[in-house]
Amino acid sequence: MNLLLTGATGFVGRRIIESVGVTPDIKITATARRSFETSYARVLVVPELDGSTGWSEVLTDQRVVVHTAARAHIMRDEVADPLAEYRKVNVDGTLNLARQAASAGVKRFIFISSIKVNGEQTQNGQAFKADEKPAPEDAYGISKYEAEQGLQALAEETDMEVVIIRPPLVYGPGVKGNFARMIQLVEKGLPLPLGLVRNKRSLVNIDNLVDLIVTCIDHPAAANQIFLAGDGQDLSTTELLKGVATAAGKPARLLPIPAACLMLPATLLGKKQVAQRLLGSLQVDISKARELLGWEPPVSVSEGLRRCFEPLKDKD
Repeated sequence: MNLLLTGATGFVGRRIIESVGVTPDIKITATARRSFETSYARVLVVPELDGSTGWSEVLTDQRVVVHTAARAHIMRDEVADPLAEYRKVNVDGTLNLARQAASAGVKRFIFISSIKVNGEQTQNGQAFKADEKPAPEDAYGISKYEAEQGLQALAEETDMEVVIIRPPLVYGPGVKGNFARMIQLVEKGLPLPLGLVRNKRSLVNIDNLVDLIVTCIDHPAAANQIFLAGDGQDLSTTELLKGVATAAGKPARLLPIPAACLMLPATLLGKKQVAQRLLGSLQVDISKARELLGWEPPVSVSEGLRRCFEPLKDKD
């Protein structure tokens, strides 16, 4: 099977190449904004991803497209119109690729979206579901939702099947952003005022996400469906920090300060969004993937956290 992977140098794209590239019956053509060396895929440079990108050469003889390339979520976006910038890549770029893929005879288009399409927070015990009404709040989530809508319309107009996967926070070896900063703080042994947080958050280990993507490559029941990804075990921020500390072989230095006492000072310091992620809940229900695909996350949370401290594999 010939598979086109976009965003090959990204966090998810790299892991797909490492996991799928060794499979003898799948041949990967990988695209990225810069060239890189790998023995597991044919690499092509596509400098820009927007509504005018030409894909005809890249799409020749491809059966499946796994589209991970995107303008990623930026906490403090300084562009004048963030939504317009997200739309150029996440909407226009995605739908331009998908239309050309359908015309080239691609059978299935797998789109890596975001749980932000569902919303930003849940109440404890009330997890987001795959088929409930979306409620994106920020520009990134809106752009991903608009791309989903365009892809679903395209699936109705053509013979190309569309699969949409919405992951929450993805973690694993080489993770960046807030999760990486949290790991650094734990490794340094700094005391953190997060010992009494009672929220619940869903995460997905990179290997669990890749396993779900691989399952969706050719599973008949995945056609034209939306799935939420997750580890199947939700953690409070306190539990997560303790798990990271255990994986790192460090003591968890967590001060027992009630969560209600943390939001106001965080807001005053301009860290309200960070505090919401640390103190609020965001749970996802992965039962649809379990029931339709027979899928189970192969990696436990404790094992996934342990893998965060493994050295990165070479790309080749």
